Amino acid sequence: MMVGMTVYADFMSYEKGVYSYTTGEAVGGHAIKILGWGHDEVTGDLFWICQNQWGKDWGESGFVNIKAGQLGLDSMVLGCMPDII
Repeated sequence: MMVGMTVYADFMSYEKGVYSYTTGEAVGGHAIKILGWGHDEVTGDLFWICQNQWGKDWGESGFVNIKAGQLGLDSMVLGCMPDII
């Protein structure tokens, strides 16, 4: 599902693991695709498994795990039937 999110300055430097906002101002909005969810066995946190469209050189080959409850991902998710002709 595609979702809207708030991007903070520290999100730009994400490389691996579970992203959780730590510092920096909001720099804008962004759309990202949620593919599923997971559970961090070390911290106990739930996270969303997401695909970003910034290319394979960003994050974990274009993917990011985002801690649940962060960036507005949990506030509204929309799904719809595709309009295929």
